[in-house]
This record gives sequence, C-alpha cells and structure tokens, in this order.
Amino acid sequence: MKVAEVTGPTVRLARADEIAGAGALTAEAYLADRLLDEDDEYEAQLRDAARRAREAILLVATVPCVESDGTATVVGTVTLARYGTDYAEIAEPGELEVRMLAVAPRARGRGIAEALMRAALGYAVASGARRVVLSTLDSMVTAHRLYARLGFVRAPDRDWGHQYVHLRVQTWTPPEAPGALVESRTWPPLRVEDVDGWRVGISDGLTRRGNSALLTGTAMRPGDALDRIERMYSQAGLPSIVRTPRPGGDGQGEEVAALLDARGYRTVAETDVLVRSLVGEPVLPARLELPGVRISERDEPDDAWLELWLGAKNDAADRDTGRAILTGVPALYLSMTSTYSATPLAVVRVTVVDDWAAVSCLVVDGSARRRGLARALTLHALHDGRDRGAQRAFLQVEAHNAAAAALYWGLGFQPADRYAYRERDARSGG
Repeated sequence: MKVAEVTGPTVRLARADEIAGAGALTAEAYLADRLLDEDDEYEAQLRDAARRAREAILLVATVPCVESDGTATVVGTVTLARYGTDYAEIAEPGELEVRMLAVAPRARGRGIAEALMRAALGYAVASGARRVVLSTLDSMVTAHRLYARLGFVRAPDRDWGHQYVHLRVQTWTPPEAPGALVESRTWPPLRVEDVDGWRVGISDGLTRRGNSALLTGTAMRPGDALDRIERMYSQAGLPSIVRTPRPGGDGQGEEVAALLDARGYRTVAETDVLVRSLVGEPVLPARLELPGVRISERDEPDDAWLELWLGAKNDAADRDTGRAILTGVPALYLSMTSTYSATPLAVVRVTVVDDWAAVSCLVVDGSARRRGLARALTLHALHDGRDRGAQRAFLQVEAHNAAAAALYWGLGFQPADRYAYRERDARSGG
C-alpha cells in the first residue's frame, strides 16, 4: 500500500475499524526490527490490539493512502498503560507507561514515531499523569535518540529484565505549568465578575479566553454558581462557556465536569499549554534573520497588525474590541514585513507576567506560509520575553493543531497542561 506524501500524520485514539490493523502493524514492525522471533508467543500479544484498546490507551497515526483516494491508513501505533493494569510493567502510581511503539516499515523516516510520542505525552498530561515511563533495549539506538530529543532521561535504578533480556528505563516529567491565574493575567477580559470561586470573563464574544468562566478557587455550591454564570452570559447575549481543568487535584474538576455533563455542555475545544525554559536547558536558539523580511516591535498593535490577527479569528470582529482585549495588559507586538511593503506577513504578541513570557496571537498570512516566518517570529518573541526578565515561556495551542505543535516542539516547548472549553448546548434549554 502506497501512502501519500503529506506534511505529517494525524494521531488519535484508534477507531473500531482500525484496531485489528494496528495489531497486525505492531507485529509486522517487531518482526522487521528482529525484536521478535518466528513463532514467538509474544506475537499473539502484539496482534491483540483489541485488548489494548479495552484496557489501555491505544493511539494510531494515520496518513492518506494514494491507492484508496486519500482514505486514511494506519502507519503507526503506540499504547499507554495506566499503573495497576496488565500492560503496565514498571509504572508506579501516577505514571503512564509507553508500550509497543511501532511504525510500519513502509512509512519510516517521516517523523511518525516522533508524532506518536508527542501525542502520547500530550495524552499523559491531559490525564493528569505525573510522569511517563518506558523500557528500551540497548540495541534501540534510533529510539534512544528520539527519546532524548523529547526530553526523556535515564533512570538506571529502575532497570529490569531477566537472564537474556536487559531493559533500560527512561522517564519523562511534565514541566511546571503557569496555571490558569497566570494565563488569565496575560489575557484579561474586558469585564470580570467573581462568582463563588469562579472568574467570569465577558468580552463581547471575541475569543473564548475572554468569554469563559474559570474556576479559580473552591466553589462551595457549584450548581448555584453555574446558575448565576449562565444568567450573566444570557444577559450579555453570549453562550455559556466554561474552562474545565484536567483531572486530578482536589477532585473539584471532576465534580464540575459531571455537573456540566448533566446540564448538556459539550466540549468545543481542547487546548494544550506548552512550556519551555528561557534560561539554561534547552538553550534558546539564536534569533533567526531571514532574507527579504524585517521585524518591527511596538507597544501597541497598529491597524495592520490587528487586521491580520482579527482576520484569522473572526472577520466580523470589531477592531476596537480586539484592541481593548489585547492592550488590557502591557505587551509587545511584533510584525514581520517584506523589505518592500509595510503590510504584515506575520504577527505575534508577547507579554510578561511574573517570570513568565506568554506568546500569543501568532498569525502568518496565507500567501507567506512555509517560509519559516512563524519559527523566526516566535524566536524573536521568546528573546524579547527573556530581555524583559522572563525565565520561562508558555503558549496555548488547540490540541488538534498538529502543525503548530510540531513547530513549537521544534523550538523546545513541551506539554505542561491541557484544558477544555465546554459550551452549553442551546437545545438543552435553561
């Protein structure tokens, strides 16, 4: 089967009609790498992806297939096992274990294993895992390079095996997240109301960040608080949107999620918070200077900056509203233009709160994509944040945006948190 040339795979939970193929692919990959002997009893376990899908998290990587008019075909898979399950060999409480990473031999050399592992780490963070663990053989040299690139470190005190097999353990720990309060200080809504442990933002409907309710403390009576929040959004002519945290902590997130389920809220977006250090490791790459373009910086967005950013958000958005949201906190606005035109090719915003630099609003004009502008402009924003005293940087990207995630991973960012925006379905009434 011939796969199409695409920019990258799509990684997601395996669908029912893909599970058997994922199992066959896993066995094929292990045989091709000589990790499995003919008639090895372990082959049956590798092929049994149905059980992995029931008892663990089974992810697949798909790409369009040339021979079937672009229909997605599975070219890679990985399993994530929770502590205490049959597939967890070394996981401790709070850890997720990576098992059975496999890429079809015909599809190798295209970054599929890395995409699978990046997605696996994102799922780990989303589930509230405190650490990710895996076991490797000394012969897996290519895999070792991948794990090192993703930030895994050796844990020799946890190595294990038996007489003929010696397995080396590696671990990955999510970086510290800025937290919802720091994030909200970099993007303050036009109007904020406090409702029993909630911070309710209202900004004329422009951006979910500016028009959602955020749980900031302990809500003593979350049902009553949600009643008030819903009335406030109704009076403002806006849908009721709630930002929900990942699992864990004191259990309040789970309680709120159950309450939202009962009220007919649906998930409209999932967002990853990506983090990197601006000092120490990984070393921040030098600013990129691209031929034929220049970068300008301002303390406020001009009309051309706003037009490009708003065009990517909502062409009908009011420019004054956008300006008011952005300038609610001091920030730096970067524009990249060609040397012969003042029209921005790309824009980005960076603001510093405490020791965090928040990078946001990155937009590249459609006519200027695939030229490295996004990478160059983001690097400039990171350097500007560090110059203003930031020690760390974060940004937010929708979980499904694989292209953006690949860009930010390449700049040293890693997942630290994930949250969801949930909106009340109008059909649920109330």
